[in-house]
Amino acid sequence: MSDASDKLLRQASQARRENRLADAKRDLTEAVAVCRKSGSLVELEKALTGLGQIERDLQNFEAARKHYEEAVAICRVQGDALKLAHTIRHLGDIHRHEGHRGLAEPCYREALSLYRSRETPPLELANAIRGLAILQSDAGEVKEARLLWAEARELYAAVKVEAGVAESSRRLAGLERPEQTK
Repeated sequence: MSDASDKLLRQASQARRENRLADAKRDLTEAVAVCRKSGSLVELEKALTGLGQIERDLQNFEAARKHYEEAVAICRVQGDALKLAHTIRHLGDIHRHEGHRGLAEPCYREALSLYRSRETPPLELANAIRGLAILQSDAGEVKEARLLWAEARELYAAVKVEAGVAESSRRLAGLERPEQTK
């Protein structure tokens, strides 16, 4: 990693932790430009996903989507399956948030396929399952949603993420209501 892009990424990370999103966006935008100039795809992917996250934080979902789409393309070239799965899951989250179920579902399914074919940290897998579970719940696909929420709950429990356990349990209980048993 070049000193310039590394410094900008560290500054942006610090700014985000301090909720200085405009500063983080400025640093990441500059990091993207530096990385494009240097030609380093690894650095560019990091800068793009960072910038995409800041745009999500700022509720600029169209801009976030564009950054994540480019980052996904870079991940495909690099061949890091877990990085691709992580990045494409976030792209799925953006599509889901924008109401594009048809675009979100393939992202989640690809991410899960990649995760399930490798040794994956349980929290990463749980978060990917969660996105698809929300999507299926919202679409009235109760049977699959129940299976997904149950699996997510087990994974969250295994890594002691109480908020994930609580959400999974709450959503499972909601799927048990008669009006939601399509």
